[in-house]
Amino acid sequence: MRMRGRVRTGLKGWGGVGAMAAVCALALAFVLLLPLIRPSGDGGPATGGPGLTRAEQAADDNPCDNPAIKTHPEEQTLSPSSADGTTIDKIKAREGAKRKLIVGVDQNSYRWGYRNPNGGPKADLEGFDIDLVHRIAQDILGDPNAVQFKAIPTNQRIPAIKEGRVDMVVRTMTINCKRLADVAFSAPYFKTGQQVLAPKSSGIKGYDGTLAHKKICTAEGSTAFSQLDEDKKSGELVASADIRTTVPSQLDCLVRLQLGEVDAVVTDGALAASQAAQDPTVELKGSPFTTEYYGVAMKSNADDLVRRVNQILVDYRKDTTNGWQASYDKWLSATLDKSSAKSEPPPPKYLRKS
Repeated sequence: MRMRGRVRTGLKGWGGVGAMAAVCALALAFVLLLPLIRPSGDGGPATGGPGLTRAEQAADDNPCDNPAIKTHPEEQTLSPSSADGTTIDKIKAREGAKRKLIVGVDQNSYRWGYRNPNGGPKADLEGFDIDLVHRIAQDILGDPNAVQFKAIPTNQRIPAIKEGRVDMVVRTMTINCKRLADVAFSAPYFKTGQQVLAPKSSGIKGYDGTLAHKKICTAEGSTAFSQLDEDKKSGELVASADIRTTVPSQLDCLVRLQLGEVDAVVTDGALAASQAAQDPTVELKGSPFTTEYYGVAMKSNADDLVRRVNQILVDYRKDTTNGWQASYDKWLSATLDKSSAKSEPPPPKYLRKS
């Protein structure tokens, strides 16, 4: 049974936004600003060590065969702990300039993880996800700037973790049962849902029959594509909808939409709202049709790191000065309607206490 949500995502007014051509140019420029830099030598993240036994996710090899996990994947995480372990010890043991937390992020999701084009020569990464990364680095390494950011396309998030290119991914990544077969997640730090983005002039009304004979763009490896594929097979998405257009990163869908190559985009409502803020000619159509949660993704056996991040999230939620709410107010409140979107972190639930 699919979870259905009606967490409405809205928009506030945004004046003076650049024309579509400018957005396309920025999208292309963003790709060049943060190259993927592999650390030399033994700079990759470590895995969990002895004494940290991960709870079994399911009796079967496929966690999606377990109804509890399929329905509540956001609850399949370990209880918080501030203790160090093998994974964290190896991160701390990195020497000199390599003593950094290596994190996969986005660089072109407006207000989540992006480079501000008006940010000067440095043009540091900014956004809601980036604030969380700095908080994690502060806790583990004592320095919020002890981070090596790596730009990771949507379809490379899980490979980057499994191949040891990053310690974690903080990139609007939805927790779901299929991904739990490959990586571990923290407790959720944001609640959202899939939603349709289309031109204001379009006859598309939402996730309904108005998508008939329309070309829909999604990112490769995204929950949006998985949902559309599942719905098309089950008959819940109109059969004539064309879902064949997939791209490496979500912003590419906005560019395709602007160029008229597709009729609509399906992505998380929180991301869609930010894209609509970039381009005033598009808007969210209808209500979210799923309920999903973002989590920090890590290696499956990095139990100590998972527990530590969960403890950091506990403290981050409670911090009324520089915590979750302050970051939300700074980055997201202008694009998300507080009266209908979740303007507070989702309450955590853990797989077990021990």
